[in-house]
Amino acid sequence: MTMLTPRTPTKLAPPGKGRRERKAAELETRTRLAGERLAGFSARAGVSVLQEVDACRSGLTHAEAALRLERHGANVVAHERAPRWWFQLAKAFWNPFIGVLVFLAAVMWWQDPADPGVVILSVMVGISGLLRFWQEFRSGRAADALKKLVTTTCAVQRRAGSGSAPTTFEVPMDRVVPGDVVKLAAGDLIPADLRLITSKDLMVGQAALSGESLPVAKADTRCEDLGQSDTTDPVEADNLCLMGTSVTSGTATGVVVATGADTYFGSMAGSLVGERPQTNFDNGVRKVSFLLIRFMLVMVPVVFAINGLTKGDWNEAFLFGIAVAVGLTPEMLPMVVSANLARGAVAMSKRKVVVKRLNAIQNLGAMDVLCTDKTGTLTEDRIVLDRYLDVHGDEDGEVLEYGYLNSHFQTGLKNLMDQAVINRVDEAEEVVVDARFSMVDEIPFDFARRRMSVVLDRNSIVGGPGRRPEHVMITKGAVEEVLALCTHVRDRGETVELTDQLRWHVTRIAEDNNRQGLRVLAVATRTMETPRDTYSVADEDRLTLVGFLAFLDPPKADAARALAALADKGIAVKVVTGDNDLVAARVCADVGIDVGHVVLGPETDALDDTALRALAARTTVFAKVNPVQKARIVRALQADGHTVGFLGDGINDAAALRDADVGISVDTAVDIAKESADIILLEKDLTVLEQGVIQGRTTFGNTIKYIKMTASSNFGNVFSVLVASAFIPFQPMLAIMLLVQNLVYDIAQLATPWDRMDEEYLRKPRNWDAKGIGRFMVCIGPISSVFDIAMFVIMWNVFAANSEAHQALFQSGWFIEGLLSQTLIVHMIRTRKIPFVQSRASWPVMVMTVLAVLTGLYLPFSPLASSLGFVALPASYFPWLIGVLLAYCTLTQLLKTLYIRRFGTWL
Repeated sequence: MTMLTPRTPTKLAPPGKGRRERKAAELETRTRLAGERLAGFSARAGVSVLQEVDACRSGLTHAEAALRLERHGANVVAHERAPRWWFQLAKAFWNPFIGVLVFLAAVMWWQDPADPGVVILSVMVGISGLLRFWQEFRSGRAADALKKLVTTTCAVQRRAGSGSAPTTFEVPMDRVVPGDVVKLAAGDLIPADLRLITSKDLMVGQAALSGESLPVAKADTRCEDLGQSDTTDPVEADNLCLMGTSVTSGTATGVVVATGADTYFGSMAGSLVGERPQTNFDNGVRKVSFLLIRFMLVMVPVVFAINGLTKGDWNEAFLFGIAVAVGLTPEMLPMVVSANLARGAVAMSKRKVVVKRLNAIQNLGAMDVLCTDKTGTLTEDRIVLDRYLDVHGDEDGEVLEYGYLNSHFQTGLKNLMDQAVINRVDEAEEVVVDARFSMVDEIPFDFARRRMSVVLDRNSIVGGPGRRPEHVMITKGAVEEVLALCTHVRDRGETVELTDQLRWHVTRIAEDNNRQGLRVLAVATRTMETPRDTYSVADEDRLTLVGFLAFLDPPKADAARALAALADKGIAVKVVTGDNDLVAARVCADVGIDVGHVVLGPETDALDDTALRALAARTTVFAKVNPVQKARIVRALQADGHTVGFLGDGINDAAALRDADVGISVDTAVDIAKESADIILLEKDLTVLEQGVIQGRTTFGNTIKYIKMTASSNFGNVFSVLVASAFIPFQPMLAIMLLVQNLVYDIAQLATPWDRMDEEYLRKPRNWDAKGIGRFMVCIGPISSVFDIAMFVIMWNVFAANSEAHQALFQSGWFIEGLLSQTLIVHMIRTRKIPFVQSRASWPVMVMTVLAVLTGLYLPFSPLASSLGFVALPASYFPWLIGVLLAYCTLTQLLKTLYIRRFGTWL
């Protein structure tokens, strides 16, 4: 019932709500309607269902199947299709900074088509956009190629004509149509939504839809005359098999009642296609971009006006204003971000993490809440025998022996729990069958009895060929079913009568294990008074209860360590699973999660968004959660200010994967989960994820470094330009000088993605903070202006560069000081520690900054000097330069310490 229970109609998003809310409402409505339709097929008799879909038990004819395929379309669900390459290319250039640069390049070209600045800006824009396009285009092509390698078929019963005998064909799943009769066997994927016609020992794995780790029993017990009317949830209906699930054991035949988008799976998939919601990264870049653009729109007109009014040359003032605008624009931001992300993607691929969407790398670093499913992430995704207990709850080898004999001798397909018992014994070598027993008969499992029995002959070397056989029945099955047939129990080696008090006692033992999240089976025996060759269900009577077998999907050995490592990195882990609350609580407790109160999915339906935000903040484990509820929990955490990651691999995880800031799946996940995810783990392991988080934070940190370096130095330069423009009778620096200075500095910044981050920075999640960047720019930027102005005074008074005749000397001196101070700021800002002493940059950063310094020192003495407006500087200039730079570094380090004390942060 939980899969289809809708929230109250008042909570469905009206037309005025955001896209995300409308998508959630659409998903909920489509899922509910599909569930109601399928529940109708479950409730009706099988004969009625066959009539409704115009089918018969022998299957459709080939002609009928072809007509239905044309009418209903291929049996495929809606998938995310990669946009055309030209659209991806255009989108790669859709960035506010690129827009500003394109505009400025156009203005510069209009003023002078031969201006080298036009070429410089065009190259920057082209490389940045093409790098992003190629990375994402290549990832999409690789994913498409993997899909084309796999073709899945199913066994369908069809006829050549109306009077022909049915024949079974292997048909591609996308060719299955409503009315087809499908045959199922162990290992098969369910190709569409089926109503069972016949079945034998059918067990279906529904983890992809429900999150329940253990297979569930399916049967056709109501096929001929009765329907099932006690559930409105098609996942819980015992006579329905749904697309996306798989057969773990047994055989069955079913008629297809829905295909493609009409299936329960398809109803969810159809609502997930389309534009994704804005993530934390997208919003952060947008806020920072418009902060810097607003600053530029304010400062450039001021610079233009001051220069025009004070110098009288408005055309020169206009060109200078354009150069200042270019200097203020962090034009390398798209390139640095793309290089950062591309390098992060390569580094993460070496750690078994595949990045589908580059932006997700930074979201992974910013993630402070991880919502994860349980099966396969915290557990090993396999069933093991956890314990074998007598009627007092103590471990007893006799219980294991009888359980093993039952599982070993049965001739039907052994289910996962039978195999778990056999594996436990084989590993421990605790039971040796050899020649002590031989098979006499068995009473197979069926879903009405929920048990199976074997009858064994207890062989003995005493008595010879003429001995009287001793037949022992061993029964294993559901506790309540087996216990109802017992009249005695084995109590410490003796057989005693099963009194009411003792019955209550053994029932409590089983329930206690259930509450610990274990699946419990009872084991009972009976020595047959009259041995014979065949036995029936009627002989399953007057049994003696031996004890219980308890099974568990065990926690991963390294899960606790991985969770502790994530907690150490500031990431809170919340378990959001479709499995039952008892199993979820037990597994979470075993891996060290503070479980607290487990919240069930239906409990969230009664809450409005505000109440759910409060509940999600204080809850660690959610159980029995359906797809709509998972996505709503993710959105509630985001609304509370968290950057949320979601790790899942099932159909029921797709909506949450898509809504999360970073959706994480695994390479073994269902297709729709992998399509909805941003990041694919090649191993479903939280340890692998932890390495990805570290790489994400490194990528994020290096991006923030560039933004803060550029924003603060550009702010300082513009402040210096304002002062100089107001008091100096000539241009403090030519427009071409500003562009060259900016170009050299920006090229030096291209090494930023290869820098290392301090260990302290990687310990906490990091988020975009546009306000903090603005504050940093205003507080740190003017430091450089202080020493720019000091250099103005030195050039004016010491070197007499105080007239238009000597303006080239003034401009050359400020060019070198400005470029070197900008380059030094790279090392001052990249760490909160003392640079070069407590924290050293990586060698690519060191090499690029040294090259930038050498280039700046060389240009006034180079053959290009006259064309750029430079003149050679006297040797006496350089001691003054060194003194200014040393004072600059000292003051910056002092103010850095004060800034960290005041605001508690640096990068």
